[in-house]
Amino acid sequence: MPFINTKYSGEITPEQEQEIKTQLAEAVKLIGKTESWLMVGFEPECSLYFKGEKSERIAFVEVSLYGSAPAAGCGKMTAEICRILGEVLGVPADKVYVKYSPTDNWGWNGNNF
Repeated sequence: MPFINTKYSGEITPEQEQEIKTQLAEAVKLIGKTESWLMVGFEPECSLYFKGEKSERIAFVEVSLYGSAPAAGCGKMTAEICRILGEVLGVPADKVYVKYSPTDNWGWNGNNF
């Protein structure tokens, strides 16, 4: 049950959103998750600064997880997220932060798992 939210400093077209979503659906397998519970969000045109400077292409990606994922899988997932954002949006890997937030409390459909 991952939720992957991307804050990005520029515009994202509907076609780019679709491409990123499709590639993330494959990437979540690296952390033992599936697309059947994947939720993806986009926050384009965010005001983001890195190293004191505002950049045209910079992203902050939050990966929220029900349960946990192995550290090795998270490392591979980070590499894949950076590759995807570089390929689709032109974001350099050194301008991407990825944060993982595992939790044991996750609600859906009026209940918690």
